[in-house]
Amino acid sequence: MGDKEIGAYLALCWAVIFWGVSFVATKIALESIPTFTLVLTRFALAGCVFLILMLLRGFPRLTLKEHARIMLIALCEPGLYFTFETIGLQYTTASMASLIIATIPIAVLILSALFLGERTRLAGIIGMVISLGGIAILITADPEFDLAVSGRLLGNLLIFGAVLSAAFYIISARSLGRDHSAMEFTGLQTIYGALLYVPAFLWEFPEVQWAAISLRSAAALGFLTLFATIGAFLCYNHALTQLPATRAAVSINGIPVVTALSAWVLLGERLTGVQIGGGILVLVGVFLTNIHGTREIPQELPKHL
Repeated sequence: MGDKEIGAYLALCWAVIFWGVSFVATKIALESIPTFTLVLTRFALAGCVFLILMLLRGFPRLTLKEHARIMLIALCEPGLYFTFETIGLQYTTASMASLIIATIPIAVLILSALFLGERTRLAGIIGMVISLGGIAILITADPEFDLAVSGRLLGNLLIFGAVLSAAFYIISARSLGRDHSAMEFTGLQTIYGALLYVPAFLWEFPEVQWAAISLRSAAALGFLTLFATIGAFLCYNHALTQLPATRAAVSINGIPVVTALSAWVLLGERLTGVQIGGGILVLVGVFLTNIHGTREIPQELPKHL
């Protein structure tokens, strides 16, 4: 194994750590920062960094049609994705949310079959069944499980909304990801995504208690901006230049493990033994889908996790 390959695997490890901790950081930030103030600030700051990078490298030349497509894609992610995820994390645990988010490749497989006519291999179907079974165990084994659409169940349903938003983003972003560099595409997507949050932020603005924002929440916001958005994106895309996409994609399955450990240390969250078993089924199912269930692993998946 050469130095470049070792460096790529180290970059992947950092990306997984940053994204795994991001679920916990979001819950901490939400302790004193309102939902849309949090997501707008996070992506506005990240967008400013990408804008500076694009100005230094040269602003990308896109047609009006391409700009419109990026805006529509940004509506799915970060727009709807982080709206669902951030609100959902106010009701469910970080560990549960990260395991549900890990099923994004399953949702991509289903939507690709429905809208793009892509054929699914038997291993992919088996992986989907195993993963969905694991999710059912995760949710129903929750000590606070209730059929009423409130509390944990509401939070989990919102996280599923984030899963569908990310899946729609991936199947619609493939062609743009091939035609433009990752820096150009993700930079514009981040900027447009931040603009989409402005109306909700203005609606929320009169009730924001700026003096009540704690140092702990502000630090979590800084982590989300610098590490979970910018740093993780750069690490992952560096790894993609050195490693096959399948290896890089499978590494994303380690995110729930990082989330569970960091949630235990920082938030005192714990999964029951039955839920841990369900979580393992989720990861096994996603692994089968990534390795054997599809011909192509989407590279766009983790850019904003």
